[in-house]
Amino acid sequence: MKLRRIAQALDARLEGDEDVELTGVASIASALPRDLIFVEEEKYLPRALESLAAAVIAGDFAAKAQGKPLLICAHPKLAFARAAQLIQQANRNKSAGAVHPTAVVYPSARLHSGVSVEEGAVICENAEIGEGTRIGIGAVIGRGVKIGGECEIYPQVTIYSGTTLGSHVIVHAGAVLGSDGFGYVRDPKSGHYEKFPQLGRLVIEDQVEIGANSTIDRGALDETRIGRGTKIDNLVHIGHNCSLGQNVVIAAQTGISGSVVIENDVILGGQVGIADHVRLEEGVIVGAQGGVPSRKILRGKGVVFWGTPARPIKEYLKQLAAMARLGDRK
Repeated sequence: MKLRRIAQALDARLEGDEDVELTGVASIASALPRDLIFVEEEKYLPRALESLAAAVIAGDFAAKAQGKPLLICAHPKLAFARAAQLIQQANRNKSAGAVHPTAVVYPSARLHSGVSVEEGAVICENAEIGEGTRIGIGAVIGRGVKIGGECEIYPQVTIYSGTTLGSHVIVHAGAVLGSDGFGYVRDPKSGHYEKFPQLGRLVIEDQVEIGANSTIDRGALDETRIGRGTKIDNLVHIGHNCSLGQNVVIAAQTGISGSVVIENDVILGGQVGIADHVRLEEGVIVGAQGGVPSRKILRGKGVVFWGTPARPIKEYLKQLAAMARLGDRK
């Protein structure tokens, strides 16, 4: 991808050769001759200019630097992340549109232009795959599943019927989307558990990323929904009937029970546990290993909750200090 195209897309000021062609991104230490790198602090600029990289993204402090083509912008790390996506997409487009001979694509499935289907993948009847999407090795796309454009479905992903994905969604290896929720009704006489119907849907909105070996259940009778721009780490479980807002961030090994509502911009640290029918209001932050009991409501934009049961971190730290003092008295 030419440097001038990246500069235009990022609205960055270009200093130097605009025809430099880039094929990848890298750190300063590992950069190769056609890679793009970035620096956020002036003290690292000399190393960047001495590296093998083809071009550098930097802040205004680099405006007069010489030695390599430069993209000058206010937020170099953010610009670098966006540039990486542009280069990756350009590289993907070169190999788009191939269906491997070992893949199984049902005749009623609809593949739009530029769809790639890799070895051993299965696309079942009436599934629809949007333009430019890649289906990885051994992935299984269930009956009637709809996947938007420019998605990346990595190897061994399983997407059950009744699931819809928007555009620019990334699903990493081994993830399972749309499986049955954990719902049973107990017979008080026999003690036997009867499976409650799991007939609902799973909707994943645009620009969501789902980590490796994560699982998201369909709704029982209605739907589970993951909002636009939400980022889910590896080994996360989201139960049935959950509703997640936009730009939610969930770190690894978090477990979310059924019928939980998580509003926009919530952040969950690693190994957080959330019981059923909880509501986390906009902007709440739950620290690592925090636990939220059933039907609890946490509110306060930017407020950090910690501990089990989760409470505001100032309160939690005061309680820890008081317990430490009690220990000292013995």
